Amino acid sequence: MKRSHLPKFFLALATLLVAAPAFAQDGAASNAYDAGAMALLAAGLAIGGAAAGCGLGQGKAVAAAAEGTARNPSAGGQIFKLTLVGLALIESLVIYALVISFMLMGRSPAG
Repeated sequence: MKRSHLPKFFLALATLLVAAPAFAQDGAASNAYDAGAMALLAAGLAIGGAAAGCGLGQGKAVAAAAEGTARNPSAGGQIFKLTLVGLALIESLVIYALVISFMLMGRSPAG
């Protein structure tokens, strides 16, 4: 098998493995359960992705602030203030994702 066809093969295989359980269930009895399960999955993925992005963004912001302070120590106070404002705005996006996750958890049949 050529090397260029290998990713396409694995993508097709993954699609078939994911699609098979979806076609194997009855229609009416499982729809409410499936919608709730997907809502819980979406809630977990939303907060997980937001926390990962927040961690990367905050790490990059703090690294840039430390580098800026190391290059110009007299501007350290201004850089510190701007860094705190930036970190607060980054963290607010994760709080929004947390609120959305709680809203999605309310859609589950168990919640």
